[in-house]
Amino acid sequence: MKKYTSIIMGIILLIVLSACGDKSKDDVVEKLESMAENMSAYQSQSMMTLKTGKEDQVYRVDVTHKKKDFYRVLLKNENDEESSQIILRNEDGVFVLTPALNKSFKFQSEWPANNSQPYLFQSLIQDLVDDSEATFTATENYYVFETKTSYESNSNLPYQTIYFDKKTYAPVLVEVLDRDKNTLVEVEFTSFELDPELPDNTFDMETNMTSSIFGVPVMAQEDMPKQLSVLYPSANMGSELVEENQMDLENGKRVILSYQGEKNYTIIQETVDVMPTSAASPESVNGEPVDLGFTVGAQSKSSLEWHYQGVNYYLASEQLTKEEMQEVASSMTSEDATK
Repeated sequence: MKKYTSIIMGIILLIVLSACGDKSKDDVVEKLESMAENMSAYQSQSMMTLKTGKEDQVYRVDVTHKKKDFYRVLLKNENDEESSQIILRNEDGVFVLTPALNKSFKFQSEWPANNSQPYLFQSLIQDLVDDSEATFTATENYYVFETKTSYESNSNLPYQTIYFDKKTYAPVLVEVLDRDKNTLVEVEFTSFELDPELPDNTFDMETNMTSSIFGVPVMAQEDMPKQLSVLYPSANMGSELVEENQMDLENGKRVILSYQGEKNYTIIQETVDVMPTSAASPESVNGEPVDLGFTVGAQSKSSLEWHYQGVNYYLASEQLTKEEMQEVASSMTSEDATK
């Protein structure tokens, strides 16, 4: 009898000790909040995969952050270096830089605080804190949360699943989900370093525009191709193309597409000249930087502008919502987008 009692007590003790080793949801969130609060800086690298088109698109995302409000985010398409961009936040404001074209936008913006950002550590933690109904599970290697997102102008991505390493609490994987819980955006972290030493000019705009940061090409060659392959939105918001005007420019072409129907809007496409360094200055935007997946655009209440593969795109409408403008823009990423 004593033998069996001893065995039972041993099993109970083992269960108790095992339970003590599992942290609760509140424990993990508190630890993550403490990390975000106490670190002076971090650097991360990740691969972001977009599953929203016919073919997956993969981007390298390198983040450098210095407490509290300095950020540098490199978005680099390995197959299209000229479309690589840098989102920069420093003491002068928020900028979107395209070094290959020596072009930049300057925003009066609270970015990144106004939207979920799946590749930013602080944004992930904030989403955890903001969602009191977030679910939590612990696997052998990861702490896993499912939370709501806060994409202000994209209600098609309401959920995300976030994986943190159980030993280091570093982010490992983020899956952004649609309403049917299908993964449309995946961010896989390949490195995460706390409190790195950063050069003094890390967040300087001129440095980032004129240096080959992470292999981003600095100013394309003057003989860059000037051909313009006209793209048409496959998501046309119930409207039809009623007029197309093309005109020759000194170094390329401009095309103006006019759509009418349920929502009226105009799309302008033109080849982009590389601006000389001496003449380049940020273009001020009364709006927000928006991540279109394949590039970062500048959005105001009634317009959306972006650069992609040596072409400048400008979408204007008094009738489209911000979300609809982004949907139209995102449907113009390949020559498969036809009339």
